[in-house]
Amino acid sequence: MAPGRRDSSHDVALRILAGRDLSTARLRGRLLRRELPADEIERAITRLTAAGLLDDTRVAVDHARRAVEVKLRGRHRARRELHALGIDPPVASRALAAVFDEVDEGAVLERAIAKRVEGPIRTRAEFRRLHRALLRQGFPGDEVTAALLARTEGDAAFVEE
Repeated sequence: MAPGRRDSSHDVALRILAGRDLSTARLRGRLLRRELPADEIERAITRLTAAGLLDDTRVAVDHARRAVEVKLRGRHRARRELHALGIDPPVASRALAAVFDEVDEGAVLERAIAKRVEGPIRTRAEFRRLHRALLRQGFPGDEVTAALLARTEGDAAFVEE
């Protein structure tokens, strides 16, 4: 770059996207933190979107798939993560629907349990700890309870009233 010449928002955005696929909101935030002109940022975003280099749907599906299949997250947690990425709710809903059409959330829950415990659940404290952890992972409470009860060898005394 020549002395005194500043990179355009488009050039900066391309360099950022070369390292990692980002949502429009995240890219906009990074460009704004670099104190680039807002109108130039919007032109760059429009240009990148038109070229297919910036695609919130692609980012949402990729993130949701990774959250579910690799990190073993439930639907609720995956939705919160997409929201944190700046993905619009309708786009997030479509992405989650696409991922959960391919993956059974119950099977993901079973994998998450197997990752945390071997064999039966023996104490009420262990049951509560696992229950809280799986709720934080975004699985529905009733499904978590049922799946964990199946690991207690039918001892319903683990569930508090």
